[in-house]
Amino acid sequence: MEQRYYIDTSIWVDLYDDRKGYLGEPLGDFALSLFSLLKGKGFRLVITDCLIKELEQVYSIAQINGMIKPFEGVTEKIMATEEQKKEAMVVSKTRNVPAGDALHAIIARDSNLILVTRDRHFRKLRDISPNYKPEELI
Repeated sequence: MEQRYYIDTSIWVDLYDDRKGYLGEPLGDFALSLFSLLKGKGFRLVITDCLIKELEQVYSIAQINGMIKPFEGVTEKIMATEEQKKEAMVVSKTRNVPAGDALHAIIARDSNLILVTRDRHFRKLRDISPNYKPEELI
């Protein structure tokens, strides 16, 4: 089966802004290495409507298109369903996590995706979808 990856907003931001961690960890370099690995191996990179909405809070459409363009040969688009959005609201309230993070985990589960994030909220969602940091996969 083809490997398919769902990269959380935080990793896209790490890549685009070449961010460093609290202790100077090269988060941008980790993200770049992961994206390069995925593209090089031809693995699928899943883009969702909710990921784009989150990126739009930080970047312009032109910047987002620029981020995604190098991967257009390996991308796949998925739309969140109404059922997934409803479930995310329930999970968000019961686990005290952002609804967007719950929705990402639910989409990853339902679509059998490998979820990549460094957001601490996803620790509360590991039973819904396992998740990995880029440096754990490169």
